[in-house]
Amino acid sequence: MPSTRDIRRRIRSVSNTAQITKAMQMVAAAKMRKAQLAAVAGRPYADLMNGVLAEAAPRIAAFKHPLMEARLVRKRAVILVSTDKGLCGALNSNLFREAVKFDRNSTVFIAAGRKAAQFISRTRRPLAAEFTYKDAPLFGEARAVSKFVQDLFIKGEVDAVDILFTRFISTLSQRPEALPLLPVGKIHALTTGASGQAQPKELPAHGATTDTFEFEPDETTVLSELLPHGLNFKVYQILLEARASEYSAKLVAMKNATENAMQLIKDLTLEYNKLRQANITKELLEIATAQMAVA
Repeated sequence: MPSTRDIRRRIRSVSNTAQITKAMQMVAAAKMRKAQLAAVAGRPYADLMNGVLAEAAPRIAAFKHPLMEARLVRKRAVILVSTDKGLCGALNSNLFREAVKFDRNSTVFIAAGRKAAQFISRTRRPLAAEFTYKDAPLFGEARAVSKFVQDLFIKGEVDAVDILFTRFISTLSQRPEALPLLPVGKIHALTTGASGQAQPKELPAHGATTDTFEFEPDETTVLSELLPHGLNFKVYQILLEARASEYSAKLVAMKNATENAMQLIKDLTLEYNKLRQANITKELLEIATAQMAVA
């Protein structure tokens, strides 16, 4: 049975832990707000970019691009977007559970985040490159990741590229999701639904409208620039979604940890008071017994 000194020491230890988790909760709350605003603010531009490509590309039948080349998939690349640190609940575990579904013999991974690199190394999967990104992701960081996989695809080193990340739904809900990145298939205009998911939007059939487009200098040059830029921004938007998911999950995890610590302190304090009261009662009984023996 623990002594009162042991219980006091444990209460002090749990109190220190609660102070740390409370501080981390407040930091996560501040960063979460910024990350959520950035993720939500980027969605309209991504929708508009997809809408422009979806409207323009079908009207140019001769347009072809190396990033649109579909071929038999013998080798696949997967960009795994994770956090750099832990203490964010089951966020990374759920993500890695989806990652193990890819065949390790025909899949090469690109890590975006330290936890992803650690997972790939620990599970002995092939790692092609490792990238990191800041708390507030920069477009240049996303462009570096996108450019790397575009080069792999154009050189024929991989036949398809997917990106696996955690989509931000709400503060209490984040979902791991895998999206195809390359080759670029049929382009759809996207609209963001009430749930935060990107949903395809019906487009008018080619020839059903009299709208005309004027390209300067020419349509092939314009679309050849827009297509890689659209992929770069797609990766950038995914990094924003991943950061918003991370800090939302971290806020919830630290809040739960703080509440659990406070409940544990309450239980230990009750146990301490009971033990202390029992010791006092025992001492009183010993004094009374000694007085009766003397009398």
